[in-house]
Amino acid sequence: MKNKLFEHGCIYHVFNRGNNKEDIFKEAQNYTLFLNLMKKYLLPVADVYAYCLMKNHYHLVVRIKEKDEILNEKWKKKPYLGFSHMFNSYTQSINKSYLRSGSLFQEHLKREQVTSDDYLIQLIAYVHLNPIKHGFSQALNYPYSSYNAIVSKKKTNLLRNEVLEYFEDVENFLYWHDLKRINLEEILRIEDEDE
Repeated sequence: MKNKLFEHGCIYHVFNRGNNKEDIFKEAQNYTLFLNLMKKYLLPVADVYAYCLMKNHYHLVVRIKEKDEILNEKWKKKPYLGFSHMFNSYTQSINKSYLRSGSLFQEHLKREQVTSDDYLIQLIAYVHLNPIKHGFSQALNYPYSSYNAIVSKKKTNLLRNEVLEYFEDVENFLYWHDLKRINLEEILRIEDEDE
């Protein structure tokens, strides 16, 4: 089934992984490059609610801007071009840096439209807790996630205030993530015992 095009004003979970499960982030500078390309290519077409960059995959939670919010005339009609330019630029840079060729990512990016506030809250927590799911014990201190940018007072390109409004406030955001973390750790512990 072919993915629908991005719709203006809608929120999406955007994700993908490396071709053949290959690492797409090999060292710290790769994460930095990816985040800089997000700023350059995604922010003109989308607002970012949350992200997590793992070694071989990524998760983004974004809202595609309304047409009148997008300055580039071509991108107004085709906001997916921001994503295309970002991932093509990232792939070209990685291919050049690591003397590789071909596709870095598995097929086309995946996207799921967020259809309710409850789903959005669940999704943001899922994205931030992704490091625990993949065996990192300090998920909430994971350096390549938006979690710390949301709870801090430092300047950010994320829609921090809007995200916190969904959780009511920062205290509830912290509580909610901690509760979900404990539940996830318990599920993973039970799965390990069953193996």
